[in-house]
Amino acid sequence: MKSLKFLGMSLMISSVLAFTAACGNAGNEKAEGQLQGEIPIDGSSTVYPIMEAAAEDYRSVQPDVKVSVGFAGTGGGMEKFTKGETDFSNASREIKDEEAQAAADNGIEFERFELAYDGITVVVNPQNDWAQDITVEELKKMWIEDGTTKKWSDIRADWPAEEIVFYSPGHDSGTYDYFDEVILDEQELVRNATLNEDDNVLVQGVAGDKYAIGFFGYAYYSENLDKVRALAVNGVEPTNETIETGTYTPLSRPLYTYVNTARINEKPEVYDFLTFLMENAGDLAEDVGYVRLPQEKYEEQLAKLDGLKK
Repeated sequence: MKSLKFLGMSLMISSVLAFTAACGNAGNEKAEGQLQGEIPIDGSSTVYPIMEAAAEDYRSVQPDVKVSVGFAGTGGGMEKFTKGETDFSNASREIKDEEAQAAADNGIEFERFELAYDGITVVVNPQNDWAQDITVEELKKMWIEDGTTKKWSDIRADWPAEEIVFYSPGHDSGTYDYFDEVILDEQELVRNATLNEDDNVLVQGVAGDKYAIGFFGYAYYSENLDKVRALAVNGVEPTNETIETGTYTPLSRPLYTYVNTARINEKPEVYDFLTFLMENAGDLAEDVGYVRLPQEKYEEQLAKLDGLKK
């Protein structure tokens, strides 16, 4: 009986030790899987909500990796990126030739990854009860500088004879660049527009003036339905469907992030974060108000990322 009792005690102790060892090994494995470091990101304020959401979710996976996300605008972000100051540069347009050349001059190679679809949304104050839609030609007439003080009645005779108050992204913004290309035809924007890189400032500006008009990314519109109202452009309203299919034209566009490819191999956390981003970009885009890409596009880009890993 004594020997059985001793045997039982021995088995219990052995089990406890085995369990403890197993837990210790699991802890070691987890520790080995944890990464450390910093990932600086800057660029488009339009892309910012997606990347900020990704950074926040990534913290629960890799709490020792600090992902900092700025919103200096696409141009401002590219300036830092091409100097090697950031690992990623968010962009609401494609990189310009001069920016690519600046990167090459500094020995920086990069790859572009597509995150979501956006539709630049033209918005007015909810108290605006006259304008429901606008044509591209009317947008040109409204937003291109011609030396006059623009009134709503200058665009359509039955609209109020009240001065238009303009709110626009700043010159460093990719949204400004895209609007400049497809609406302004690279002519001068009205000089009396209030410009700001922070789209939230534009939202507040339009929300505070009955005679205001502005434009910014679709997510900022969908987040502020109680503050601003969207205009249909050429008879098409911005919606997830019209943006995804491209029928909301010419203001539908893709959103990107550019990565310094050297950092993918120099910094394991960059590769890991970008993998996490591409695996979750569709859900993140929808969560913040943009439109996801077809799943095969994310899978193609994950394959491209694997090909960059050495």
